[in-house]
Amino acid sequence: MKLNAHIASLPAGYLFAEIGKRVKAYQTAHPDADLIRLGIGDVTRPIAPSVARVFADTALKMGTPEGFHGYAPDYGYNFLIDAIIRADYAPRGVSLKPEEVFISDGAKPDVGNLQELFGADARIAVTDPVYPVYVDSNAMAGRLGSFDGGRWSGLCYLPCTAENGFIPPLPPEHVDVIYLCYPNNPTGTVLTKDQLKVFVDWALKEDALIVYDAAYKAFITEKDIPQSIYEVPGAEKCCIECCSFSKTAGFTGVRCGYMIIPTSVTGTVGNERVSLNRLWQRRMSTKSNGVSYPVQCAAAQVFAPDGHREVMESISYYLNNASVIRTGLEKAGCRCFGGVNSPYVWMQTPDGMKSWDFFDLLLDKAHVVGTPGEGFGPSGEGYFRLTAFNTLEKTKEAVERVTGVL
Repeated sequence: MKLNAHIASLPAGYLFAEIGKRVKAYQTAHPDADLIRLGIGDVTRPIAPSVARVFADTALKMGTPEGFHGYAPDYGYNFLIDAIIRADYAPRGVSLKPEEVFISDGAKPDVGNLQELFGADARIAVTDPVYPVYVDSNAMAGRLGSFDGGRWSGLCYLPCTAENGFIPPLPPEHVDVIYLCYPNNPTGTVLTKDQLKVFVDWALKEDALIVYDAAYKAFITEKDIPQSIYEVPGAEKCCIECCSFSKTAGFTGVRCGYMIIPTSVTGTVGNERVSLNRLWQRRMSTKSNGVSYPVQCAAAQVFAPDGHREVMESISYYLNNASVIRTGLEKAGCRCFGGVNSPYVWMQTPDGMKSWDFFDLLLDKAHVVGTPGEGFGPSGEGYFRLTAFNTLEKTKEAVERVTGVL
């Protein structure tokens, strides 16, 4: 039996699986160690009360003839799509048609599966450091060449470091697809509308696609930072936007997200212009049975007045945690970024320490789990990511432990 050589040749394991393996081994060897986890971006606060009630009530009604729902519509129930358009986009001056909104089981599957629409020889660009799924999913399709010295030979890297203010440069040559994530995972940084317009204008000129991951947009606090790429003129012709309820509403274990693909976004197949919206419809109807009715009802409640208020209370809680992390580390002399419009704090490792060495130091001496920057790409070396998704009490204790070993 022949297997996919591209998957077989992927380096090591998925970043967070590798972290989990190391933490498990350490915990086995040190069963009394009280670990505080600020690594993987999983939430800790419960689902908002009104959202949970809708979820539970709808699930119970599934046990009655009149409340039962079978397969969901391929692209999502109209009531959720309408809520997204009305509450998430219309207030930002963005006009969408219902057929441009696709409900899914999360932004991670969306950004991973989206690459199936790209040609086998499509040239890909990513900001560096970067969320690993963008890279790995394209590597699995054989687009990135060989992996050597921590880099893919066929991938265009756009370095984002303290030296350039975490503002990615434009690709030095033509690419077909650029992945952008803002607020950024892992650096926690953001781009202004003018900075994003540079990329939109470039994509329009180059006939390129921008895949815009807006999974953390609910954490934006500064008024001049756009929450949607479609706030930038022209983006509706060259951008796809991926959104998630995972961090916004605590749906990491519930699973629901949505992707916007305007009908005006097209690519080429030979000499023909083809709608990506139409291709995604075809792909979804073949490979997805939709998201369950109770989950979509719960997701719609996130946009109701009481649901939105409750959800934003959790967002504020996590942002306060991020402030605690950044303030505490900066007082200890660390150089930090993010944590203002994002639940992630991106710190430089002390004394130029390698990021995996710093991971091991914190695990062994502070019993704190974070994420080594190298796992996010070459430009992540020398940095370390801490998340704000633990409790306030654990977050404060983690900062004390970390600063105690610096």
